[in-house]
Amino acid sequence: MNAETTIVNCAAGPSPTLLGNIHQTNVNIAIYNRDITTLTTEVRSLKAQQVEIRSSGKVDTILNTLTLALDPNKFSLILQDIKELLYLFKEVTNASSFRLLLATISTNMCPRFHADNNELRMLCTYRGPGTLWLPNHAVDRNAYLTGKGNKSILPNESLAQQVETGDVVILKGSLYPGATPILHRSPNILHKGKKRILLSIDVNESLNLPT
Repeated sequence: MNAETTIVNCAAGPSPTLLGNIHQTNVNIAIYNRDITTLTTEVRSLKAQQVEIRSSGKVDTILNTLTLALDPNKFSLILQDIKELLYLFKEVTNASSFRLLLATISTNMCPRFHADNNELRMLCTYRGPGTLWLPNHAVDRNAYLTGKGNKSILPNESLAQQVETGDVVILKGSLYPGATPILHRSPNILHKGKKRILLSIDVNESLNLPT
């Protein structure tokens, strides 16, 4: 989705500050559109390493884990970018503890449109196709709640949206008070032999959010 596209349940644009709009009642996905061409060389090197880094706790603890797993002399730009995203998510959520995953993905991962069982999640796909998500008006919620497949959940496939590579997205999950959670899924990459490098950050505590 580009910055000019208007969908009621989405806040999107070229400024990181708009990620805070995720707390608006009608918004369940916020997208920070950005260019990550400066990271291209490091992302290519990261893809060659087949990474899977998991860490939880305060920001400093997570950053220490990342620095031990990734050579700062080789991945200084990516490490700085993840640091900035952690602090950005911290500002949006007002949380103090997080769970982070940085991994090379070669499967379809979560192929069915679904809502996350959490309050808020941040995603960034550094390489490969981004997350697919649905405008509220395109969703058959009854089909979703009764366990039906994607074709029933999304009767008009042309209405599906996709986050661009490098963009930062915050998703509102089913535990966010009073929310209509965003339905999303991983892109199909298995049969195409593609790989993704995905950063996922969850809050690691119950947030004191408005009801």
